[in-house]
Parts: sequence; structure tokens; C-alpha cells
Amino acid sequence: MAIRHAGTPGFTDDGSHWPAAVASLAVGAFFFSLWFWLLPSWLGFQVEAERAAPWRWIAVVPSVLGFAVALRCVWDFGWTGHGTPAPFAPPRRLVVVGFYRYVRNPMYVGFFMGWAGLWVVFGRASAWAIAFAIVAVIGVNLFVMFYEEPHLRRVFGAEYEEYCRNVNRWAPRLHPWRKLD
Repeated sequence: MAIRHAGTPGFTDDGSHWPAAVASLAVGAFFFSLWFWLLPSWLGFQVEAERAAPWRWIAVVPSVLGFAVALRCVWDFGWTGHGTPAPFAPPRRLVVVGFYRYVRNPMYVGFFMGWAGLWVVFGRASAWAIAFAIVAVIGVNLFVMFYEEPHLRRVFGAEYEEYCRNVNRWAPRLHPWRKLD
């Protein structure tokens, strides 16, 4: 199944993308809000800008870029995949556009970069917070390996297998993968 994208021959926007894209952004906004509300107190974040060392503000750049990557991925789930990041309304098409052409899990990578940047700016590196972060990273990796990937293999079959052979799980490619039709 070839997916036509805006700007490619044969693409027509019949409006069917918009409901899923808006739903995906709504779910993404809820997810972002939930994590921004829950995590900062657990990780020792304190928004005391005047007390943060000036060099720490450099970490705002990877933080903003990371969250922007995650947000773009949320959009791609809706626009291209016709679904949301939520398991109860997943994409109906395999999403291999945008950042997904470089790495299979850019939304997770973006969130990690975003939170790591915020942690540098506002956080305290307590042993508990570091242990929590390590457990979270291991947990996400196990979730991806033992639930997400087998589920995507069942749903998308050979198309997903080809994608996995060409795009790494966590380490981004230098050049975007282009599926040969």
C-alpha cells in the first residue's frame, strides 16, 4: 500500500486526515499535560530561574527540540497514521514519515531529550531521581521490545518487518530511509 503525502503526485486532501490529526493532538496534549503535571515534583524539578546556573540554560535547546520532535510525531500519528498515540485509538497505517524515517521510536527519543534538558535546567540529580530515570528508560525499552514491536508486526506484517530491517530502534540514521516502491 503506497501512502501519498502532500506535495507528491497523486496526493489529494479530501479532509479525512483532519479528524484523526486533531484527535491525535488532543491525546498528545493530554499526555504532555499529564506528564508535566506529575513528573516535575517526583524528579525534584523546581522552577527557580534566578537560582539556576547560567550554563544550565544551554539545556533548554535540546529540551525544546526534543519536545518538538515528540509533538511532530503526535501530529504524524494523526495525519499519516489516522490514529493517536493512545493504545485505544492507535494509527491505522504504519507511520514512516518525518522523524520515523530516521529512528523507529522518535517520540520516545524526543521525550527523553526534552525531559533530560529540563532536568539539567531545573532538576537535582538525587540518587532516587537517577534510579527512577534508569528504571523508566529500561521499562520503556522492555515495553517497546515485548509489546509494541510484536503488536506492530502482527498488525502491519511485512511492511513493518522491512521498516525494522532499515531503521534502528533507538539510534537515528544519518540519512532518512526511503522505502522503494
